Amino acid sequence: MRRERRRWVVRFGAALALAPLAACRSSARSAEYGALRSYVARPHDTAAKRLPVVLVLPGEHGIDAHTESVAQRAAHAGFMAIAPDLSALQDGEARVGKLLALVEDVAARPESGHLGAIGYSSGGTAALRLAARSQTLSAVVAYYAPLPPVLEAPRIRARLLLHFAQNDDEINTGVPAYEAALNAAGVPNAIHVYAGTGQGFAEESDASRYRSEAAALAWQRSVAFLRDALA
Repeated sequence: MRRERRRWVVRFGAALALAPLAACRSSARSAEYGALRSYVARPHDTAAKRLPVVLVLPGEHGIDAHTESVAQRAAHAGFMAIAPDLSALQDGEARVGKLLALVEDVAARPESGHLGAIGYSSGGTAALRLAARSQTLSAVVAYYAPLPPVLEAPRIRARLLLHFAQNDDEINTGVPAYEAALNAAGVPNAIHVYAGTGQGFAEESDASRYRSEAAALAWQRSVAFLRDALA
């Protein structure tokens, strides 16, 4: 009985953490930051003139249903979420260059508080590379991201939270060296590996890869981390 109750509580917690878009009290619109068209979501009825900002950086598919869902959930958690369309920028350096311009634009706006980023797959890589080039970012969350060169780690000033899938050997082989480089440079970081998961476990739009309990736990950790880092 206790085991069944625990399973129900975990499933219920996952449902709350990854609530449908209709349940998220936030408003969405399209805007342009740093010459990049962006999907923007922010909390409804907020009295705050300035809000902490979270850049939502998708992988290879651009702004899709998953990206919008993440932005909406970030807004529901109290952040202004900005998801730039990077689909036309396949070159990694070009992506980072455009994101640097976007960060400067966002940071200069009076409604923007502290700035963080959350990225998935190659979007996570872009977030980590951006953190090595901009001291404006206070925090980065990366999901199953191919890791940048370890030589970039000492330039990072942001706090990092990294989520990895257990069954993702191609990416995971680089984790020990990257973690060692972060620690040697004094970069605050936390790394979590989710048992029984593969690449894309947090993307609810892909039923074959999605793992609800791991996704919910990773999201809860991400929100707590960003709230603390961007306060």
